[in-house]
Amino acid sequence: MKTNNKIKINDEEKLSHVKQHCEKQDPYEGFNESDASFVEAMKEVALWHISKNDFYKNLAISQNFNSAEINTIQDCLKIPHLWAHFFKGHEILSIPRSEVFLHLTSSGTTGQKSQIFFDEWTIKIAQQMVDLIFEKYNWITPDQKCNYILFSYETESSSKLGTAYTDNFLCKYAPVNEVFTTLKLTGDGGHEFDCFGTIEAFKRFAEQGLPVRLFGFPAFFYFALERMKKLGIAPLKFHKDSLVFLGGGWKGNADKQIEKQDLYSLAEEMLGIPNERLRDGFGSVEHCVPYVECSHHEFHVPVYSRVFIRDVETLKPLAMNEKGFLHFVSPYITSMPAHSVIMGDMASLHDNCQCGLKTPYFKIHGRAGLSKNKSCALAASELLKGKSS
Repeated sequence: MKTNNKIKINDEEKLSHVKQHCEKQDPYEGFNESDASFVEAMKEVALWHISKNDFYKNLAISQNFNSAEINTIQDCLKIPHLWAHFFKGHEILSIPRSEVFLHLTSSGTTGQKSQIFFDEWTIKIAQQMVDLIFEKYNWITPDQKCNYILFSYETESSSKLGTAYTDNFLCKYAPVNEVFTTLKLTGDGGHEFDCFGTIEAFKRFAEQGLPVRLFGFPAFFYFALERMKKLGIAPLKFHKDSLVFLGGGWKGNADKQIEKQDLYSLAEEMLGIPNERLRDGFGSVEHCVPYVECSHHEFHVPVYSRVFIRDVETLKPLAMNEKGFLHFVSPYITSMPAHSVIMGDMASLHDNCQCGLKTPYFKIHGRAGLSKNKSCALAASELLKGKSS
C-alpha cells in the first residue's frame, strides 16, 4: 500500500521533524533508534502550541518550561501535559477555526463530550498510521470483498461520533459487500442494540461464505455471542480470513465484562474465527495514535508515540511492570495541544513480547476516572442495561 508522503503540514519549516518522524513507513521497526528523532519532533510541536495557543503558552510559563531542556525521551515528561478529561469541558485550538478539517466527539447518547478538532495534517497522518499497521498485519485485501458487522452507532449524516467515524473508516481496507450496524437509531436521537438482527447477520454472512470483518465495542459483540449460545443456535463457520478488530473497552459494564481470552474463545467457538484473527485496538478521540494487539494480544507502542506510566498520587514516572495512569506522548497533533495526554486508564508498561515485535507494550487494568466523565464506550455500554438477562 502506498502511503501519502505529500500530506501537507501546517508549517513545514517549523514542523520539519514532526513531519519526518510521523511519516516513518514501518510502525514498529527502529523504535529505540528513533528516540532522537522523536525528541526533536516533540520539541517542535510543543513550541508550535506555545506559539499558537494562549492557554498552552500560559501553562508552559507557569511550569517554567524550557525546550532546551528536552534532550532525551525521559525529558519529554517535562513538556506540559493535559488530562484527557480536560477536553470534555474546554475547546482549545492551535489553529484558526477556518482550518478545522474534522470535528469529532468522544461520547454517545449520554455523558460529557470531548470536543476534538483536527486540521487536515493531524487526521490524515493518524489515518496513515492505521494504514501502515493494517498493512503490517496483512489486513489490506483490495481483491477480497467482505461483509462487515459494526458494533457501533448507526449515524446520521451530521454525526460527529468518533467511534462510528473510526469503524466506518476501517471498512476501506477490503471492498464492501454489505454492512450491518448493530446500534440502530431509534428516531428520537437515541440508539438501541439490535441483538437479534445481529445474530441474523451472523447467519446470513456465514451462509454467503465471504470473509466477515467485525469492528467496534466488545461488550455488544459478547452480548450477541452470549445470546446466540443461550438460544441454542448451532456454531457457525465464518470464512477463515474473517477478522475481529474491537475497540472502546467495556468501561461502565464491569459487572458484565469477561476476560478477553474468554471472549476470544467464545468467538472461536460460535463463529469459527481463529485466535490470531481476533484483535483489540486501543485509542481515543483525544489521542488518535493507534495501538493494536499483536498476535499475542498485547498493545504495542508504535514508533509514532511513547508511553509513560505515572504514579496516581505523585505523577512520578514508574518503572516497567508497575501500575499507574496511562500517559501518551506523540508529536502528530498540530490542531490542539494534545501531544502529551494523561488518560483516565490504569496501565502498566512491559517489554520483550514473544510475538517478535521489538517495541514495548502496555496492559490496561481498568479505569480511574470519575463516573460523570463518560466516554463513548461508556455511553454505548449503558444501552446494555436491562438487556443482558
